[in-house]
Amino acid sequence: MHYPPIARRTRSAREHHGYTLSDYYSWMREKKSRNVKNYLRAENDYTHKMMAPSEGLQKKLYSEILSRIKESDMEIPYQRGKYMYYSRTEKGKQYRVYCRKLNSNLAKEETILDCNALASGKKFFSLGLMDPSPDSRFLAYTTDIDGFREYTLFFKNLVTGKNFIEKIPCVRSFAWSADNKTIFYVTEDQAKRAHKVWSRVLSERSSEKLIYEEKNKRFSVYVELSRSHEYVFITSSSSSSSEVRFLRADYPYGKCSLFRPRKKNIKYYMDHGKDYFYILTNDKGKNFRLIKTRTAAEKKDWCQMLPHRKSVMLDNIEVFADFIVLHERKNGFPRLRLLDLRTGNAREIHLKEMARTVGASKNFNFTTDCYRYEYESYVTPETTFEYCLGKSESTILKRRAVGRDYSPKQYTVDIIKAKANDGTLIPISMVYRSDLKQAHPQAFLLNGYGAYGYSNDAYFSVPRLSLLDRGLIFGTAHIRGGGEFGKKWHEQGSLLKKKNSFTDFIACADALFAADITEPNKLVIEGGSAGGLLIGAVINIRPDLCRAAILQVPFVDMMNTMLDPTLPLTIGEYEEWGNPNQHKFFKKMFNYSPYDNLKESNYPAMLIETSINDSQVMFWEPAKYVAKLRTLKKDTDKPLLFRINMNAGHGGSSGRYDALKEIAFTASFILGVLGITQ
Repeated sequence: MHYPPIARRTRSAREHHGYTLSDYYSWMREKKSRNVKNYLRAENDYTHKMMAPSEGLQKKLYSEILSRIKESDMEIPYQRGKYMYYSRTEKGKQYRVYCRKLNSNLAKEETILDCNALASGKKFFSLGLMDPSPDSRFLAYTTDIDGFREYTLFFKNLVTGKNFIEKIPCVRSFAWSADNKTIFYVTEDQAKRAHKVWSRVLSERSSEKLIYEEKNKRFSVYVELSRSHEYVFITSSSSSSSEVRFLRADYPYGKCSLFRPRKKNIKYYMDHGKDYFYILTNDKGKNFRLIKTRTAAEKKDWCQMLPHRKSVMLDNIEVFADFIVLHERKNGFPRLRLLDLRTGNAREIHLKEMARTVGASKNFNFTTDCYRYEYESYVTPETTFEYCLGKSESTILKRRAVGRDYSPKQYTVDIIKAKANDGTLIPISMVYRSDLKQAHPQAFLLNGYGAYGYSNDAYFSVPRLSLLDRGLIFGTAHIRGGGEFGKKWHEQGSLLKKKNSFTDFIACADALFAADITEPNKLVIEGGSAGGLLIGAVINIRPDLCRAAILQVPFVDMMNTMLDPTLPLTIGEYEEWGNPNQHKFFKKMFNYSPYDNLKESNYPAMLIETSINDSQVMFWEPAKYVAKLRTLKKDTDKPLLFRINMNAGHGGSSGRYDALKEIAFTASFILGVLGITQ
């Protein structure tokens, strides 16, 4: 018999809007405290002992996953200037190697960054951004070495292969100017808000100059060079508003101009192509429209290229010399269209599956007639396509290899709809092994997110195959709060309407029960980050909904976090969750905050996973949640396990083999609680 650690209880309380927030575990915020680390290690030790019987299954799953992955592989080369760039993996090595060759078959390979060498001796390593100067002589890149997503900017001379001595901490984004020696970069404040834009001439520290400072704490800043290489854009944005400044890339110390001042609930983004600025804006409707203009002077000079459409969300644009790629969503699914600037005609790129993910690949050439994009679905592995305007069709450049025995024909994708409390239809996409589909309820893993307007699209997963091949069905509840059906879908699951996300998810589970696809004793639910908040709120409302729940890096201590403006993300997230300093938001948030609404009850089997250096959701949130739940959970026969990575951040382990072992661990928990041990 193994007994879980019992955390020390020290009550603290504070009053807000007539409510009392009691907290017995606030001491867990002390990251450097020996008591905190001892408690976390005790939780890891308990989880290890409880999962010991599954070690054989974990190893088997890991071997299965690894057998389906091409360990030594190379991505499709892409052109930038006179070089072809690419990255590759080598069997046995955790990280990628980034290389280039002159655009010649006889050219020798140059290694520009070996992440295995950069990660040597480190327990965590993540490469953030990487960008060569326009003339290909220098490389700027950022790295994070503890998982807190605090990136340091480095510079490398690609001619000599030597790094510059200078390095710049806390950099969120950067962009080269056209002079090949001046770089613009954005730094973060103590709450990890990107707020200052600087310029500097390479190797001339005294040349550092503050270009812009964003003082509104709800706004963050990023900088980018247009694909045309003519303008540098500085975009300052919150969840509901934005504004853009710009300057000539070939005159980096020139005047930085504001295109249009920010207005409440109005967002716009700029790009540049040939003689025009192209503007994506929601000034005439929530789903955005596309305009062009030669100058920023007056709105009367704007020319509408694509109007706002109620049924189509215009998510993004990519501007090239002769065409624009339109990233859109219709009927809940993403699509791509190309707008030919020479003819004014738009054409849709044919995508054969409905449940899919599609997005840009690496397209750095401004003057091209071809566009590369990445496509995947539940059954189609990651595939790089190239679409050329002259041929009007897509060509496969590369499809991810998935072992010798994989065939998409072995699996079936279905989409059903659940009816929410207010009658709204909520899609559920699912995938299963065709020959293992049963006429009666079977094991089901239901995933959800539903926040920030992010769409939870269907994607391919090699590890998921090991679950499907054991008879599980995997599904995604496309609940409100996400962006599947545009901005309105997001708004219906945020702020004062956030509870819709939770009741939508429950309605999806009930629809699966009603259709005899699964039943509560065979359902496992999961969500990460804001999706962890979703799962925490759902099981507080309906602890009988499922057999087990998995919460990964979960945002569960909502009130304490949102009342602390010194923490990363807090102030900027008022526009997603609400400002708890206002009574109407406090009351709504307090009524669903997972940590604050735990009660003495039966709960499903649970696995909570996090990392100590998480900068998005602080480690103490799930730690406190688990400690409190241990004092309230009545059914001791159902495990409550807490696993904390002591060397990583929000995304878990950085090395690819280490990450696969974490995935195998989680999969073994899912199978174990369902009684599948092989």
